[in-house]
Amino acid sequence: MSLVDARADKVAEGRGYSFRQILVRDFKVVFERDPAARTTFSVLVTYPGFHAVVLHRVAHLLYQSHFPFTARLIALFSRFMTGVEIHPAAQIGPGFFIDHGMGVVIGETTVIGTDVTLYQGVSLGGTGKERGQKRHPTLGNHVLVGAGAKILGNVTIGEGVRIGSNAVVLRSIPPHSTVVGIPGRVVRTKESGYPEWTLNHQDMPDPTQERLDQLERAVADLTKEVARLKESSQEGSSSA
Repeated sequence: MSLVDARADKVAEGRGYSFRQILVRDFKVVFERDPAARTTFSVLVTYPGFHAVVLHRVAHLLYQSHFPFTARLIALFSRFMTGVEIHPAAQIGPGFFIDHGMGVVIGETTVIGTDVTLYQGVSLGGTGKERGQKRHPTLGNHVLVGAGAKILGNVTIGEGVRIGSNAVVLRSIPPHSTVVGIPGRVVRTKESGYPEWTLNHQDMPDPTQERLDQLERAVADLTKEVARLKESSQEGSSSA
């Protein structure tokens, strides 16, 4: 077993699901996670994120069946039609949702668990050029990756992790954490539930702003203390 196959075994890729069941699950999550989804017809016809997922499922099946050239042609067609580039070798579990998917890139050795959500501009990229090596990320179940975020290299993103928009993640992240910043830093841990339950993006903490606020308060306190000491000194001089 290759290193890539060994890593893939750690994340379920739809085991126990038929191909049809996986597609049905991918379709249902559109309505679960996108409040703009209204009708079956509109999703089937006008949702490029869903189209990209379906085309990848077909390409991946062909890739596993030793038809790599045909699989790459389908991946190229999908990129042209949807703006989403997924290597046909990437392993993606059921319930995968790409919202506003333009610019999403998913590399060859990427492994994605079940019920994962990506937004536009996300890159699951690699480092190095060695063949047969795990060069791309592994995402656990119920991971949410915000718009423009980059996850690079052979790192593991734990279950239930929420990655903020435009974060650049270069290290593995423990389960149920929130990550923001460049490079990505864990700012919350042991969060309850899963991010797709609320798809909440507005309460992402900003550690840089929080540190600046702390410095401003410290400077204000020091300014008051200096003013008090100066006033006391002047009073003492006047008494003398």
